[in-house]
Amino acid sequence: MNNKVVIATAISTALDGALSVDEVVDKLEQPKTSDLGDVAFPAFTLAKTMHKAPNLIASDLVDKIDQRQFEQVKAVGPYVNFFLKKGAFAATTLTEVLTKQAEYGQLDLGHGGNVTIDMSSPNIAKPISMGHLRSTVIGNALANILAKTGYNPIKINHLGDWGTQFGKLIQAYKMWGSEAEVKADPINKLLEYYVRFHQEDKEHPELDDQAREWFRKLEAGDEEATRLWQWFRSESLKSFMKIYDELGISFDSFNGEAFYNDKMDEVVSILEDKQLLQESKGAEVVDLAKYDLNPALIKKSDGATLYITRDLAAAIYRKREYNFVQSLYVVGAEQINHFKQLKAVLSEMGFAWADEIHHIPFGLITLNGQKLSTRSGRVVLLEDVLSDSTKLAMAQIEEKNPALADKAEVAHEVGVGAVIFHDLKNERMNSFDFNLEEVVRFEGDTGPYVQYARARAESILRKADKTDFDLDDLTLSDPAAWDTLKSLSEFSAAIERAVTSYEPSIIAKYAINLARDFNKYYAHTKVLVADEGLNARLALVKSVSIVLKESLRLLGVQSPDEM
Repeated sequence: MNNKVVIATAISTALDGALSVDEVVDKLEQPKTSDLGDVAFPAFTLAKTMHKAPNLIASDLVDKIDQRQFEQVKAVGPYVNFFLKKGAFAATTLTEVLTKQAEYGQLDLGHGGNVTIDMSSPNIAKPISMGHLRSTVIGNALANILAKTGYNPIKINHLGDWGTQFGKLIQAYKMWGSEAEVKADPINKLLEYYVRFHQEDKEHPELDDQAREWFRKLEAGDEEATRLWQWFRSESLKSFMKIYDELGISFDSFNGEAFYNDKMDEVVSILEDKQLLQESKGAEVVDLAKYDLNPALIKKSDGATLYITRDLAAAIYRKREYNFVQSLYVVGAEQINHFKQLKAVLSEMGFAWADEIHHIPFGLITLNGQKLSTRSGRVVLLEDVLSDSTKLAMAQIEEKNPALADKAEVAHEVGVGAVIFHDLKNERMNSFDFNLEEVVRFEGDTGPYVQYARARAESILRKADKTDFDLDDLTLSDPAAWDTLKSLSEFSAAIERAVTSYEPSIIAKYAINLARDFNKYYAHTKVLVADEGLNARLALVKSVSIVLKESLRLLGVQSPDEM
């Protein structure tokens, strides 16, 4: 049931087709409060074409609309406000949720098409920090939302496992490191060496030359350099997997930068064959003036390739390997120009599928207003944040429900979920300052607030000892339930908006609103009264539990049954 289409059809008919149904749907609005109606049409959008005052247009429309399918239609100033039939609406919505369960809200927009998602991508020999959180959880949420809408997501962790930083790390290890130290605490020790290198090279610039020589050896296949690189990579992956397991996130591929070392020659050959390479100060570039972009630097004057050469090879490989219908890159907003150049060069190379590449940029997480930085040592480890958030969740559980079974497991689900949810409730292009105590609160627009609302719904159902519902007895005309019912009905539309705009925050905000509507309903209604409306009220509670759990799942957040 799509009430907006029903309303739009009524308006389009009343206008004798002057606006199509789709055009009307695009103009429909949500009134600020339910007493103003459920859907509103702004008549002032017709004032110019109809040469009439908006309030008069609204009144005329009300007279022409067939009102039998609505509870009420009335003109309020320049708006036509529609009130839906509550009983029928409730029965239809609850039946659909209870019948479809976790599949409620599912769409088939993708028809099984593959979507590659380049996400997370930490650098080898450095710990996963809060700086990696956004790419990781945004990418994972998008994968879940894409799967919900009929696509086949393929999550690719494009590891930073190549580049001059490995020359720096090998040089640092050779100067200050020891095998025993690294084996005892691999990632933290490697980070310590890396930070020290950048402190020391300010006064000893010759270190940079030595680091470049080590990387040259690595590229040439030197036995010692290769052994150290492979060791650093192996130890890093072990550390990374612990964090990904905590977050509940898995990947389909860990092919990183090194994987494309033997695939860049083809890129250069294609560019040469198509006569796209031009010399500029000894370097080779692709002119992108017609795209209003700076030239793309493909090879430096010393013959070394750059990130864009590697990304071109990766894009070509992924198209051949997965035949994607979309290819997403969940990478920070500072790389917007890079991905514009990537698409432009692929287009110049003759690949029409370049249009299927989408950069999904996002803003920064700051701490006390400062950008996180590995080089300066101002790094906040994600492992520490997840541990601290779990401890905070446990403290609140001990205070609110000390007898709770499986407290440790629930505290972990709440603490980790709080960090993920806090990131995803922010529109991805917005930067935000991280404050852990605010993140793990059980009140306010937080993950624990949504989890708690769902746990409360499950608690009501346990008290009622209700698992089966009479689908022929779901008429619920209680005004207090109306906002919750409408929120339930809007789940599919929220999912569609989220997938088309690559914006997980739409789902997070939806979950907050549904939890808020349900908590208001629960505060004003005695759900467990044994009367003729009990079945419908409990069906509403169950429907809320189903949709909140599914909303959180799409975001990568767990839903404890008890809190």
